[in-house]
Amino acid sequence: MTKSPGIINSIKPRIREIRLSLYLLGRNRLTRLSLGVVILLVLTALVAPFIVPYPEHIEAETNPVDKLLPPSGKYFFGTDELGRDIFSRVIYGTRISLQTALIAVGLALLIGIPLGAIAGATGGMVDEVIMRITDIFLSFPPLLLAIAIAAFLGPSLENAMLAIAVSWWPWYTRLIRGQAVSIRERQFVKAAKAIGTPPARIIFGHIVPNCIAPVIVQASMDIGGVILTIASLSFLGLGAQPPTPEWGLMVSTSRNYFLNAWWYSIFPGLAIFVTVLVFNLLGDGLREILDPKTRKI
Repeated sequence: MTKSPGIINSIKPRIREIRLSLYLLGRNRLTRLSLGVVILLVLTALVAPFIVPYPEHIEAETNPVDKLLPPSGKYFFGTDELGRDIFSRVIYGTRISLQTALIAVGLALLIGIPLGAIAGATGGMVDEVIMRITDIFLSFPPLLLAIAIAAFLGPSLENAMLAIAVSWWPWYTRLIRGQAVSIRERQFVKAAKAIGTPPARIIFGHIVPNCIAPVIVQASMDIGGVILTIASLSFLGLGAQPPTPEWGLMVSTSRNYFLNAWWYSIFPGLAIFVTVLVFNLLGDGLREILDPKTRKI
């Protein structure tokens, strides 16, 4: 059975777009490197419980005999004040940091995308009300607002994720709203309105899919920022609680031993630095690939 010319013609632009994206990805070494590191981090997070040398050191078990030992063949990153293997805890912390960041960004997207699309596509009073509420949230620095919400809800990793989602969604609302305002004036949207397509289907079936590219770029960069924010909340005692091996909490605990055990704070701090860096670099690369305005062919 042969494919109709109409189907072939509709597929060709997508094939060209995929080929161009792969070409731009292959040309940018920094993006390829950051993507490789991100994939490695994701794989590490998935298999962390099975590859850590000392899984018993993840939770509350202690080993006072080996406390604050420097890096060695037995303990690659040394041990903490309770004798727990820092390498095992940093590896497992990858799972916690990525999971919490993805959940927090996902919640922010679930709030921000529908509100932004409705505001941009509808306009009028609905747009005005949604954007004024958004402006109220944007008037506060995200970290400060997250600290206030986490302090109100109580210190825990779950509350920290919720606090970050509440402080992050307005950015996606504003981003989607700006895209939706321009897309609603295009011919395919006007044609959908002319044939009587329901407004909800126009918004979520026509407008939102055409706004996804900048959202993907922004979300990929925000994952790094959210990881840093979660680490900051844990450092302040408002995020993860002991004995959770979260990187920010490990840095917070290690500050009391920095002069005598430098490795205790260096390795979880380095994990935060590398993870935030590669997600930011990946976001920059995705912007070049997905945004026609910034492409350099």
